[in-house]
Amino acid sequence: MDLDTAALQALLDKEAIREVSLRYTRGIDRHDDALLASAYHADALDDHGAFIGPGDAFVEYANRAHAQNWVCHQHYVTNQTIDLTGDTAHCESYFLAVLKRPDGICDMVGGRYVDRVERRDGRWAVAARICMVEWNVEAGPNSAPLDPDMFVRGAWDRADPSYRRPLEVVRPQRDLSLG
Repeated sequence: MDLDTAALQALLDKEAIREVSLRYTRGIDRHDDALLASAYHADALDDHGAFIGPGDAFVEYANRAHAQNWVCHQHYVTNQTIDLTGDTAHCESYFLAVLKRPDGICDMVGGRYVDRVERRDGRWAVAARICMVEWNVEAGPNSAPLDPDMFVRGAWDRADPSYRRPLEVVRPQRDLSLG
């Protein structure tokens, strides 16, 4: 079997571009300035509805807005298309975001990130982004069957368990279903 180096390079490039999306979502949810900023090139522009401006300024805006309005949040990237041409890719990434207010109400948002991603000096990052919100809903508190206090809490910094190396389970063993 002959190795198709062009096809292999395209797969490697697409995976590196997907990693850009994951750096963005983890960076925004952990309030990790460096990680979030790494998803953008220095001259990137982001049209994010209430904020339109450079990527580095978006990092400060996003952390401030999230901290002012919500006590925790998660951003998910789901379906993603990547049209790759050399060192430029045009991507459409569907997203879901769930953001919990201090009063327990959760804002749920669905939309798309439409990006131009470029490879510069061997590094893929967003050069231009348009965030499109296509729906949003509220979910009331106390409507969930699970008590979130049973679970380990995340943090908006490197104290979050996802940064631990090696990861270890430190809480005492239990099985609450045994009553």
